[in-house]
Amino acid sequence: MLAILQKLEEKRAAARLGGGEKRIEAQHRKGKLTARERIEVLLDPDSFEELDMYVEHNCTDFGMEAEHIPGDGVVTGSGTVNGRLVFVFSQDFTVYGGALSERHAQKICKIMDMAMKVGAPVIGLNDSGGARIQEGVASLGGYAEVFQRNILASGVIPQISVIMGPCAGGAVYSPAMTDFIFMVKDSSFMFVTGPDVVKTVTNEVVTQEELGGAVTHTTKTSVADNAFDNDIEALLSVREFVDFLPLSNRHDLPERPTDDPWDRTEPSLDTLIPDSATKPYDMKELIAKVVDEGDFFEVQPNHAGNIVIGFGRIEGRPVGIVANQPMVLAGCLDINSSKKAARFVRFCDAFDIPIVTFVDVPGFLPGTAQEHNGIIKHGAKLLFAYGEATVPKITVITRKAYGGAYDVMASKHLRGDLNYAWPTAEIAVMGAKGAVEIIFRKDIGDAEKIAQRTKEYEDRFANPFVAASKGFIDEVIMPHSTRRRIALGLRKLRNKSLENPWKKHDNIPL
Repeated sequence: MLAILQKLEEKRAAARLGGGEKRIEAQHRKGKLTARERIEVLLDPDSFEELDMYVEHNCTDFGMEAEHIPGDGVVTGSGTVNGRLVFVFSQDFTVYGGALSERHAQKICKIMDMAMKVGAPVIGLNDSGGARIQEGVASLGGYAEVFQRNILASGVIPQISVIMGPCAGGAVYSPAMTDFIFMVKDSSFMFVTGPDVVKTVTNEVVTQEELGGAVTHTTKTSVADNAFDNDIEALLSVREFVDFLPLSNRHDLPERPTDDPWDRTEPSLDTLIPDSATKPYDMKELIAKVVDEGDFFEVQPNHAGNIVIGFGRIEGRPVGIVANQPMVLAGCLDINSSKKAARFVRFCDAFDIPIVTFVDVPGFLPGTAQEHNGIIKHGAKLLFAYGEATVPKITVITRKAYGGAYDVMASKHLRGDLNYAWPTAEIAVMGAKGAVEIIFRKDIGDAEKIAQRTKEYEDRFANPFVAASKGFIDEVIMPHSTRRRIALGLRKLRNKSLENPWKKHDNIPL
């Protein structure tokens, strides 16, 4: 019996060693953790239960039959994050460069199937050279099996991808279909075709970092949501992030005890809006003063800064926050901000996370670049996302809400549940100057008349009361009471029931 137990320990030790000491040292020299070290940082201490530790590849070509490493380049299993169940896979770059084989893919598929059965998030730690070339089409088939599970799991369980090394070719499409992607600066990259292929085909010379590094994907492309300085910072941030999410679309939202009073007032918000309508202010200040303990986890902070999205808590319960940011492009909606916010709204709706929207939007960004790149279709994505969402929706208009952008930003007409405005709100088709120049164009040469007409228009529309008189605004509230109003609203809406007409699925303007 003791001999058998000794053999088991030897097999476990061999599996834990992965590709061997030299390759582990090479991983450390690059400033990267190993697959198992990453799991240790991500999960609660001693909570990881591994599956398929002894799985080996089944390839017999190109001399592969002579070498078998237990685990086959990926560590899979389950554990807890702050006591809540998650499933995890962590690719092991020390084993065949983390390349995906048929058996490697089967291991990932197994934990994804289990996560779907029990209702728990899947966190993928990606560090792989791509498909295992020796296996040919069997490896490609493995990728497709994973892709299919990503698709079926979408909207059912949260899926988070952490890119911690290379992720190239077909491998990028699994993370792309997950809900959120986090990357590590200087050590992770994603692209469909690498720099060498790009140079051969298009003659462009580009580095891996420029082509698909963390900074590129969190600023230009919006493929990734956040970038972190190293493996440990990324993994600890994932732990924090998971706390905002339910385990699945069948589970209640997590609650965290808080000492922050629900009816806390913030007198400083009464002076947040500048006297000049053209002067910006930081919308993040409002968000920080409304959410519990100022704790706001921003998503995509470095892309489309004219809109702010992320998670906070009110009375210990998660809320999704969408807010125009006057500090960037005056808070205008454009292509990038519309796509960014639309995807976030759809995620919140899929997982029953209430949405709080702060509005200060002068309209859609004008210009040929926007029109020719399809602002009509892209702007419609945000409109569609808000309109189809059945979760509790609370909207606060702080200053400008002009034109079609007023409609798009969770207006009463898109089934907003509670639509509030500050006394500083201006709800109109457009700004006074533009409106007067259209309505009274015959007086354009008369500066005195135009000034008088502009004042008349401002007196009539540069306030929230016209909209409130029509029932489009439920209440004009004092800025300092914003947190209290939102907290009360969320309490009222906790058992909200609203269903869309039956359909196989919608046809969002992609």
